[in-house]
Amino acid sequence: MNENPSILIVDDDPDILDGILLILESQNYHLRSARDGIQCLALLKEEVPDLLILDLLMPRMDGWGVIREVRSDSRYADMPIMILTTVIEDASRRRYELETGHSMDIQAYIEKPAKPDHLLSMVEELTRRKK
Repeated sequence: MNENPSILIVDDDPDILDGILLILESQNYHLRSARDGIQCLALLKEEVPDLLILDLLMPRMDGWGVIREVRSDSRYADMPIMILTTVIEDASRRRYELETGHSMDIQAYIEKPAKPDHLLSMVEELTRRKK
């Protein structure tokens, strides 16, 4: 078992995904990535990460769908979720609440473009909190 915190990054934009991976590779994280919500859910079944970094706007299954699926499954109850997206936070939360009737259970929300130092500090805080 890998002792370094594991992170699953989900974004359909290859440039954004590569940028996030490049930033996080500078630290001791075990990184995996997915290009959409369906691929994300498949990877989650293989291994529950210490942190899920999730875009909201993606093909096949968007981030809101992933959150609904994950938060309805007790296996992922303690998994922190960080949203990293271009969608404004208030609009995201309102959409989720209207669709589900529940508040959006996420631990961090960062609007793109994210500053590398801010992203790293949030990731460190969330992976430390998980342990």
